[in-house]
Amino acid sequence: LWITLLVRYAEIPSKSLFYNHLIPFSFLFVLWIMVYFISGLYDKHTTLFRSHLSSIILNAQAINIVFAALFFFFIPYFNIAPKTNLILYLVISSLLVLVWRIFIFPRAGFQKKQKAVLIGYSDEVHELIDEVNNNPRYNLEFTLIAEVDNEVDIITLQKDIVEAINSGKASVIVADIKSRKMQGLLTILYNLTFTETKISFVDIHKVYEDIFDRIPPSALKEGWILENISTSPKVVYDVLKRTMDIFIGVIIGLVSLIVYPFVYVAIKIEDGVSSTIFITQKRVGKNNKVFHSYKFRSMERSEDGVWVGETDNKITKVGLFMRKTRIDELPQLWNILRGDISFVGPRPDVLGLNKRLSEDIKCYNIRNVIKPGLTGWAQIKQDYGDNRQVSPQSVADTQTRLMYDVYYIKNRSLLLDIRIAFRTIKTVLSRFGS
Repeated sequence: LWITLLVRYAEIPSKSLFYNHLIPFSFLFVLWIMVYFISGLYDKHTTLFRSHLSSIILNAQAINIVFAALFFFFIPYFNIAPKTNLILYLVISSLLVLVWRIFIFPRAGFQKKQKAVLIGYSDEVHELIDEVNNNPRYNLEFTLIAEVDNEVDIITLQKDIVEAINSGKASVIVADIKSRKMQGLLTILYNLTFTETKISFVDIHKVYEDIFDRIPPSALKEGWILENISTSPKVVYDVLKRTMDIFIGVIIGLVSLIVYPFVYVAIKIEDGVSSTIFITQKRVGKNNKVFHSYKFRSMERSEDGVWVGETDNKITKVGLFMRKTRIDELPQLWNILRGDISFVGPRPDVLGLNKRLSEDIKCYNIRNVIKPGLTGWAQIKQDYGDNRQVSPQSVADTQTRLMYDVYYIKNRSLLLDIRIAFRTIKTVLSRFGS
């Protein structure tokens, strides 16, 4: 703001001039920070995220322009000239944010990079290498990659690890210590704790989870679940969440009644007077209990247990719009008020599809250990590629969704729920805009 006033008036702004602008702009600052948050600018900047960073910042600033224009239009009581100052401020702030986010922050070196040995045996190893070594934001760098498989020479591997530690090429070892494939290396790793070089041992699953915000596939086994997933009630969290579900559900439910006549007319115009408006599906809820879910019909007919493309059943034009904007799910507010689902949680599967996936994916039903939700961590984090889809349409996509769901179950909290709710707004708006 100070720089904007300096450029605008070609002189150092006086205190009175600065404070006259600071008061109205303070309200906008709060609003703009919320826009940045919803846009994901305060999330972890993975390599994939960084590739879209410029467009994300520019889109966020475009929304900020709209909010600022509306603010000064409806509250024209400040003794300032907002038009020129707003344009200057948004141009300058956009440039500064772009330079900071893209060039300065990733290379600022707030933390000295730690050199590490990565020991692993799955595809997750390559994911970590590509992400960590190609993204300057991390304070970790893998200088030795030790892949453990049936063909590896353990003796040679031991020598490489010891040499990397003793020569100062690494001070951190990232590995899955509990894996049976690591048995041949445990003794040498234990002996390294007595060297003069201070060694830190970090679980590879924890590193993967911290970076990608999902559980690594190799970790999802019965033993890991028993150790990491708590099924005991979180009394304060559960009470607050249920209270918010009821309060917000009633408000949105009453407001959304305005939409129902328009949906009714649109469906009748496209599909005929005799067409059905609502569909009822059997879905799987908490502890694998089945409940009836209510939605506006978005496909030519209701089918359970199939993905889009497996039959000739097609999404209608009205249905496509409703899916993008989540309007088709408004009737599920009744399920929220009944307690079948929450606003936030793993998305509930239809009964037939849940049976299929439980047979194809190990430990799949662990996602049913808590109450499902209207939106969830996977819905704001996972990219399905085709913008027409808002849910996985293959076993591979569903496996990835499961990793996000388990991450949420493990780390669920009121703060995470609020974060998901805000990001859902951004997801819906981006789909609507496209």
